[in-house]
Amino acid sequence: MMSAEKGSLMKKILFAFLLAACLHAQTPARARIYNTAKQKLMEGKQIVGGTVSTTDPNIFCAMANAGFDFLWIEMQHSPITHQDVAVMIRHCKGAQAIPFVRVPDATESDIQKATDNGALGIIIPMVESLEKMKNAVKFAKFPPIGARSQGGGQHGTIWGSDYRATANENVMVIAMIESPAGVEIADQLAALPGVDVVFAASTDLSSFSGLRQGDPKYEAMVKRIQDSTLKAGKKVGGPLAWKERAGFTFFQGPGESSLIRGGARVALGSPATSGGRRGVAPTEGSEKR
Repeated sequence: MMSAEKGSLMKKILFAFLLAACLHAQTPARARIYNTAKQKLMEGKQIVGGTVSTTDPNIFCAMANAGFDFLWIEMQHSPITHQDVAVMIRHCKGAQAIPFVRVPDATESDIQKATDNGALGIIIPMVESLEKMKNAVKFAKFPPIGARSQGGGQHGTIWGSDYRATANENVMVIAMIESPAGVEIADQLAALPGVDVVFAASTDLSSFSGLRQGDPKYEAMVKRIQDSTLKAGKKVGGPLAWKERAGFTFFQGPGESSLIRGGARVALGSPATSGGRRGVAPTEGSEKR
């Protein structure tokens, strides 16, 4: 009797072991995360990106290794081409800062080229419709999530031979709200699968609304973006000047001109508040827009 009970117990243990092994084999391994900026966000930390508007790969590398979490490569308001971006990213492979690109618009061509060049962040400007961000996610993600084409490019050289299997977990999509029309759909944008960050564009919110920061109506727009985004479990972005605002974790930092000017002042021992050109007040050096 005892022998039969032991045999039955052994069979149960063996069955449980085989079942666990089978389930483990059917469960896909978690994708490798090499987007360190995304990893920090997932850990609840703040990240800051320096803004790049030049095509000089040496300046790009200097900024990429200066301590920024990511670089905001500016293609909306600069003459930078996709070829320029490809050269800069390749020239600085292995840098600390992750390359993000603010594309001119949510077109298949711009997003495809930016991701093929190795960008792990796609920033979409002037978002005033849900359809625009649906297209952004569609073109930034491979099937089955999106409809990104698998073609050439240097992405595998930059991020590894498993890029196709891991890209969807590493490429981030950021929606920029710059107008009251965008604020009106902030909750829908934040709830859209595939959108990682909703960015409140401080200067353009003022430009499009005619309101200044500090005005209760202006602050109400920012609060609406913030509340909608956090409620959806997404991250809120803004200019570096808003680093102390509660809930904000994604920031656009200064550009290369501001950094060079600031570095020169430090080297020369000049006051940090001294002006640039005569009669021109220094800018805050955060969000370019």
